[in-house]
Amino acid sequence: MTIRPTVALAYHSGYGHTAVIAEAVARGAAAAGAEVVSIAVDTITDEQWAQLDAADAIVFGSPTYMGTASGAFHVFAEATSKRWFTDAWKDKAAAGFTNSGSKSGDKAATLGFFQTLAAQHGMNWVNLGLKPGWNATTASENDLNRLGFFNGAAASSPTDAGPEGVHKADIATAEHLGERVARHTAILLAGRAALAG
Repeated sequence: MTIRPTVALAYHSGYGHTAVIAEAVARGAAAAGAEVVSIAVDTITDEQWAQLDAADAIVFGSPTYMGTASGAFHVFAEATSKRWFTDAWKDKAAAGFTNSGSKSGDKAATLGFFQTLAAQHGMNWVNLGLKPGWNATTASENDLNRLGFFNGAAASSPTDAGPEGVHKADIATAEHLGERVARHTAILLAGRAALAG
């Protein structure tokens, strides 16, 4: 029996860089067999809220602005409280990705915010599952996880470059996250089916 999970991306992109990362996460999830739904949270519709409710996994994404997710993402996060009251997202898989101009840029705070949001909903967090890259003299800035984050996919894009300036290693790292979320979600669904069987 082949299990095809539905992975939804709920993200905000201020200048297009985070959208590039979102597209990479979506490609990775689709390559691993998932059906993918991408939702820009600053223009979310009632139909898209229903898609999030129906998804098996939700991946949160936002640029890191001033040490946290963007204001638009925070508005979305607060609006999810309606789902919190009904446990609508309980036991779904969750993950996250972010982008900022600096190599660190306090992106860990944004990923931590996503983790807390997921935990409040009773979701199962899927981490990046990669050792850090680019941390030895023999390493390269083209390594996967070149920025050394564990909680999710993190990207660093020059502030004076457009979306085309997103680093190819960060794109590949985001694709890896998408694949990992799809596979872990399929395992969750298979386990539930086996227990129910």
